[in-house]
Amino acid sequence: MSERNPYSARLPINEQRDHLMVQVAKLYYDLDRTQSEIANELGLTRWQVGKLLTESKEAGIVRIEITPRAGRRTSLEVELHRQFGVREAIVVPTGEIDDQTLIIDSVAQAAATHLASLSPKPTLMGVSWGRTMAAVARALPKDWCPGLHVVLVNGSTALTTTTSRNSAVAEEIAQSAGGRATLLPVPAILGSRTTRDALERDPIIERVLQLAEEAPIVCFGLGGLSHQSVLLASGYLDDGDIAGLRALNSVGDIMGRFVDRKGKIADRNLDDRTIGLRLEALANKARVIGVAAGEDKHLIAAACLRAGYVTDLVTDEGTALRILEEIP
Repeated sequence: MSERNPYSARLPINEQRDHLMVQVAKLYYDLDRTQSEIANELGLTRWQVGKLLTESKEAGIVRIEITPRAGRRTSLEVELHRQFGVREAIVVPTGEIDDQTLIIDSVAQAAATHLASLSPKPTLMGVSWGRTMAAVARALPKDWCPGLHVVLVNGSTALTTTTSRNSAVAEEIAQSAGGRATLLPVPAILGSRTTRDALERDPIIERVLQLAEEAPIVCFGLGGLSHQSVLLASGYLDDGDIAGLRALNSVGDIMGRFVDRKGKIADRNLDDRTIGLRLEALANKARVIGVAAGEDKHLIAAACLRAGYVTDLVTDEGTALRILEEIP
């Protein structure tokens, strides 16, 4: 009768334990043995094998490096999670690329992949509009979420003609999902607060805004404060408005609402004339996905993170680095 393996009752200590950790780790990681197979081979229990594998990582005997095939800057993702407590951070490597269109398209593809992989699949989702979100809509795969109801969370009717379809985001996302869209067919910014209040009391507009409130998931692009702003291109703002917002320490907009570095409304008068989901409603969402790509988006992204408006951030490597530089 063979003698019972001494490891079956109690694990050894010191050098013997280190030797066993190496042996278990090699069998598990290099030779693809299951924990049950290792336990049988070495006379251990599955619990002991699991304990030794955990200890081997804690002791530095095993070092696991995450290298996603899609290409991600996991070290920056971990740091964003550590600093801001986001649920998910996705950082797209850009290297020496300085073409803003390429950067936006790369981040949009990552955001589209993230949306398509959400589990459980959403049935109602709110979205904003703009260049970045238009790129996300183009990148989504066909039938990624059949039956999805997409609601536009802020006004989008352009005052001036543009060559792009930046305001058609909700329709395109719904079409790619195999679902339907509810639009908010009003201007993003109105001439007076009384006009905004009157529109919000209209039963049709009120119903759309209620849907936006009810949506458990919201996805929006973050807008920098520059002459590239889609709100300027769409005729809502002019150069004087941009200068005025800078004087009030605004760093950009979230769903058309301009905020300062702390995420607070920068211009109360302008915000009172803005129609759409209010920032305080974001606290009630299960997932809030912010997409920040391209030049000068780090300030608005950092403000959004500081204020806790997003649970998930999708951005590019350069923006992530500049966000982390903003930490006091």
